[in-house]
Amino acid sequence: MTIQAHLVELERKHKTLENELHEALVHLSTDDLQIVELKRRKLMVKDQIERLKQSGETLH
Repeated sequence: MTIQAHLVELERKHKTLENELHEALVHLSTDDLQIVELKRRKLMVKDQIERLKQSGETLH
């Protein structure tokens, strides 16, 4: 998988988590731990995106 393809996949995953988090926040019955887990996963993906972008910049 190319860096660009991996980056696109991570950005898609980040957007999906963002949507899941939004839905969880809208529904008052959502467990706080579930919201925390979604935020943690979203942040991990964002960190992966940033690291990948930085590694791609050093290759140019």
